[in-house]
Amino acid sequence: MESYEPERLTPVQLAAMRRSLTNGRGALTRRSLLRASGVGALALGGIATLGACGIPPAGRAEGAAAADDHSEREKVVNFSNWTEYMDVSDDEKSRPTLAAFTRRTGIRVKYTEDINDNVEFFGKIKPQLAAGQDTGRDLICVTDWLAARIIRLGWAQKLDASNLPHAFANVSAQFRSPDWDPGRAYSYPWTGIPTVIAYNAKATGGRKVDSVTQLLDDPKLKGRVSFLSEMRDTVGMTLLDQGKDPGKFTDADFDGAIGRLQKAVDKKQIRRFTGNDYTADLSKGDIAACVAWAGDIIQLQVDNPDIKFTIPAAGYIISSDSLLVPAQARHKTNAEKLIDYYYEPPVAARLAAYINYVCPVDGVREELAKIDESMASNTLILPDREMASKSRAFRSLSTEEETAYEEKFAKLIGA
Repeated sequence: MESYEPERLTPVQLAAMRRSLTNGRGALTRRSLLRASGVGALALGGIATLGACGIPPAGRAEGAAAADDHSEREKVVNFSNWTEYMDVSDDEKSRPTLAAFTRRTGIRVKYTEDINDNVEFFGKIKPQLAAGQDTGRDLICVTDWLAARIIRLGWAQKLDASNLPHAFANVSAQFRSPDWDPGRAYSYPWTGIPTVIAYNAKATGGRKVDSVTQLLDDPKLKGRVSFLSEMRDTVGMTLLDQGKDPGKFTDADFDGAIGRLQKAVDKKQIRRFTGNDYTADLSKGDIAACVAWAGDIIQLQVDNPDIKFTIPAAGYIISSDSLLVPAQARHKTNAEKLIDYYYEPPVAARLAAYINYVCPVDGVREELAKIDESMASNTLILPDREMASKSRAFRSLSTEEETAYEEKFAKLIGA
């Protein structure tokens, strides 16, 4: 278990995370813009429902000590989440799926949208977690790198699989066993975020762009290419293109990817590194092709049929926001019941159709079809087995690795 240090995040890490919040994926994934488009969910699933067997044990000797569970006596669960991450009724006075959970179980959900930034939120709860105190939250939703940190520090409670039959059986294959929580012993994903290649067909003269190699080397794209200012997305996609596994790469592999990108910067193939502000340039055609977040592309396609996306043959990067029960939470069983509820396909479909993010739950196809047939037939919403098998997660990093890698990446992008 990683030991607690008061100032664990380095200035380089903080700068990278603040960059994410300002105009990177942190800004993208909490916007109401996608929902307002009426496009529907960007749900990733479609693999045959997996049985409850076959998930390996977590392989951890210890986590947070079990707290006294008051779930039986206190029918409540305190849930902290990001904004725009829960369905809301048409009159905006209620949250339908949460209300249905309370009607079914008698458990009242105190739902709070108090996560605006992983770093800021971690700063709020870290002193209490480090002191072995209850944070006042039974369930939190944080991005994968922070979920990994909390688990390593021993500040998440190990989940009871007997309270999670739907989650245990229905978590999609690509989210099933991240290296930072093998077998999902401490966490379950709330949403996933895929990174793909996007292009403006008018700007490319109708030519398809479907690989990082093409982005970096095609002279017809020179000066009209952008990559993301998120290290894991840009380097991860480049590693894949070089035949490396983002889940197992070495320092030498990382340096090789940085060197490959640097060459493209030096010859002015890459116009710039961006957060989600690439969308305007892509739509206008000033950017012909780029590494992009799939949710943005779905939004852009509503108004511009020239915007296309491709999944490279080499694969694509997937990241996630995940649910954890903090150490000393008073209502662990109630929190587990709420997690499991959102892994029931009808509930998962309703949530995904509203919030417009990747659904990590298998078996939602029929339920999504009841909401919108186009959702169920769209391979980006429900990819086939081949597409899902191409997703790869960027491996978790030690503090030393993260500092070193972010320094090199910051130098590359001029941050």
